[in-house]
Amino acid sequence: MDYTNLLNEKSGKKSKVGIIGATRGYGYTLLAQIPKVKLMELRVICSRHPEECLNVLKEIGYEETRIVFCENIDEIHTAADQSILIVSDYRLVMECGITALVECTGNTAVSSDAALLALNKGINVYMVSKETDSVCGPLLNQVAEKNGAVYSLVNGDQPRNLLDLYSWAKLLGLEIIAAGKSSEYDFVWNRDTGNLTYTDGSGRIEHMPEMIGCWRYEGEKTLQKRHQLLEKYEEVISADLCEMNLVSNVTGLKPSTPFLNYPIAKTSELANIFIPEEDGGILKKTGVVDVFYNLREEDEASFCGGEFVIIKCENEKMWDILKGKGHIMSRNDKYACIYYPYHYMGLETPVSILLGDFMGIGTHAECRQVSVLAGVAQRNIPKGTVLKVEGHHHSIDGLVPELLEIEVAEKVAPFYLLNGTELLKDVKKGDPVTMEDVNLSSLKTYQYYKEGLEIK
Repeated sequence: MDYTNLLNEKSGKKSKVGIIGATRGYGYTLLAQIPKVKLMELRVICSRHPEECLNVLKEIGYEETRIVFCENIDEIHTAADQSILIVSDYRLVMECGITALVECTGNTAVSSDAALLALNKGINVYMVSKETDSVCGPLLNQVAEKNGAVYSLVNGDQPRNLLDLYSWAKLLGLEIIAAGKSSEYDFVWNRDTGNLTYTDGSGRIEHMPEMIGCWRYEGEKTLQKRHQLLEKYEEVISADLCEMNLVSNVTGLKPSTPFLNYPIAKTSELANIFIPEEDGGILKKTGVVDVFYNLREEDEASFCGGEFVIIKCENEKMWDILKGKGHIMSRNDKYACIYYPYHYMGLETPVSILLGDFMGIGTHAECRQVSVLAGVAQRNIPKGTVLKVEGHHHSIDGLVPELLEIEVAEKVAPFYLLNGTELLKDVKKGDPVTMEDVNLSSLKTYQYYKEGLEIK
């Protein structure tokens, strides 16, 4: 998209931003970028630990003299217009004169309530908390549409970046075979030493000279050999499947398999892998979402958790020209891979906010619950076990995530509604947790999920 109209914006209007869950991770990267964006200003941040907010703002370089702690609406209303407010109650954020709410907590109860409060006031909502969108996305998009507000996923996280790439391809009339992303960490191999590093921050290095035997892609047998060598590093990551859940719900693309395929692949191989089995690929059906592990040498650029689409090449002469430009195509010249090798977190997010606040772009009224993120027992889990979402990947101990088409998931309990619930009965290894296994009736988010299911 050409952003010249926004760059030339002369009305004096600015996006006034409020951020909930602002001090760490994604929220921190956005806070660091806002001062660089002339059409945007930070109005309020919210955290359960307001003293952390002050420390973070000072660290980034915000003027301490402008920072004001507010405990109630009266204090908010008496604060100067140029003040940066800090509140500990997320419900106060909507009282601060903001045009844009950015939700980063990852807490489905907080973020869904905050989003609905904002949207019903006509305040635009930019959802970073993918956990919430996975269960409430259809409803939140509908509420935004009804109130003339914007509800948007954000650039900088893979779902929105992939949706941008997907919509670009659809606009051009391209047939999309698959869409997806690379997982968070790479497998990096040193051809000279034979050492392999998995970039999860653990510092693990393994001497693996036998990787040379499956370094060049020769079909599915190559993927099988890589899997055998690296199986102990592989896992189905909750965040990956959740992100593909969001894309599925907006685009209508289905999960390739319940656990997704996760082939270990180089970027140059993707157009040979994410294609139908009859053409030498791994897909049993097309029109799907999927994830891969990026394999590369030390001196090769990473895919950076970026996004891709595999499209069908329909005009042989045109694609012969494009192949000559170096674009990634399958060996049979029937498919091509188009990709963004990045997601820059909060550094990119101002783009989504400005597109929403100034141009009304972002809401997907067509969003439906196309797929459901479920939790499958990795072992026998006894009645009385309390399930808890925790850790960097927002996983649940004892459960492996599974992305199911809605048609076969009617009784399945959505993964991110399970946090804090107690099992009412034993769950056997290999079985998904269902709505009969837990009591979700008291959760507002469960009611929002059910309302979303009613949208046709």
